[in-house]
Amino acid sequence: MSDGEPVRTALYDEHVALDANIVDFHGFELPIWYTNITQEHLACRSGAGLFDVSHMGSFRFKGENVRNWLESVATQKCSSISPGRCAYTHFLDHDGFLIDDMIFAVVSEDEILGVPNASMVPVMWDWFHTSLPADGSIVIEDLSPETSILALQGPHAKSICEQVLGTQNHVGRFKWAEISENDLGVQGWIQGTGYTGEAGYEIFIPNQDAAKLWRALIDAGSTPIGLGARDTLRLEKGFLLSGVDFASPDLDENQLLHRDSWETNVPFGLDLEHDFVGKQRVISHDPSDARLWGVLQLERGPLPRGGKAVEDMEGNHIGTLTSGAPAPSLERTGIGMGYISGVKPDDEIMIVASPRKKVRAKIVRPPFI
Repeated sequence: MSDGEPVRTALYDEHVALDANIVDFHGFELPIWYTNITQEHLACRSGAGLFDVSHMGSFRFKGENVRNWLESVATQKCSSISPGRCAYTHFLDHDGFLIDDMIFAVVSEDEILGVPNASMVPVMWDWFHTSLPADGSIVIEDLSPETSILALQGPHAKSICEQVLGTQNHVGRFKWAEISENDLGVQGWIQGTGYTGEAGYEIFIPNQDAAKLWRALIDAGSTPIGLGARDTLRLEKGFLLSGVDFASPDLDENQLLHRDSWETNVPFGLDLEHDFVGKQRVISHDPSDARLWGVLQLERGPLPRGGKAVEDMEGNHIGTLTSGAPAPSLERTGIGMGYISGVKPDDEIMIVASPRKKVRAKIVRPPFI
C-alpha cells in the first residue's frame, strides 16, 4: 500500500457507477454507503449484502508443520484445525498485548491462508517474519496486491452464491474450498466466514475477475453495502474492530486500547492449553480487571460513542467505551462496547454522554441480537 494517495480497489469504478459515498479508510478509497446505512444494514439481515473488502490482507504461509508453527504465535490451537476448515485467532506481542486478530484457513498440511486487517498488513508482515523458524522451513507470501475479496452475507447468501457460482461452490460455516469450475470462469477460493454474524461467504479472486463477479452477484439479488453498515452489523454481533476496540502498542499511544485476549472478552479463539507468545499476561489477570463488555441503552438520549466514560449508579468511574452506534435491528436502541471493570450482565450503568447529560444503560455480554 502506498504512503501517498489512497489506493483504489479493483471495484472502485463499480462503486462510482452506483453513486456510492466514498471515503478514505486506512489508505483505501471505499464506499461508506450507497443509499443509507440503516437500509443497507437491514438488507443484509433480511436478504443478502455484498461488500468490497479488498482492503483486507491475504497472506499465504507454507512449509512443513506450518500449523504447529502458527500455533506457537497464535492464541488458537491451530494444530487441531483440519484442512478445509477456518478459525479465528489473536496474535499477541511478547508483552502480551494484542497486535491483530485474524481468520485463517488450513488449506493442507503444509499451507495456511490468513486475512490480516487492512491497516495491519505491513505490521503483521514484519511481525510474522521476526517469528519464522531460523531454518527457513516456513515461508510467507503476500497475496494482497493481486487479490480482491468480496463478502456475500445474509440469509439469502447461499441461494445467490449457488445461482452465480453453482451448487458445487457452496461451503459451510468456517469451511474453505477452492472455487471449482463455474459459468463465470472465476478462480480463487471461498470460505464460509464474514464480519456480520450472518451466514455467508468471503470470496477471494484475482483482481481482473472482481467486477465480473460483483455485477453477477448484484444481478442475482444481493444489495451492495458500505463500511457504515458493516460497522453496525459487526457491532450488533460484538465483533472487535482493529484500531477501535484494540490497537497494537506500536501504532497507538492510547493506552485504553492496549489489551490482551482475556480483556477483549471474546468467547472463541483463545486456547490456554498450549503455549503461545504473550500467554503470561493473559493468564495473570484478577477477575475484577476491566474487560470488554457490551452496553445497551435503556432510555432516550445521545447514542453511545467511543471515548465516552462509564460510571456505576453511584457515580464512580468504571470504564470507557470504545465503540458505539445505533442498532438498526433493535430499532431505536443504541449499543456500544467498552472496557469496564467490576460488572456483570444486567448491571445498570450510566454513560457520560456530555458534561451535563448521562444516559442509563445496562451491561450485556454480546451479541446484542
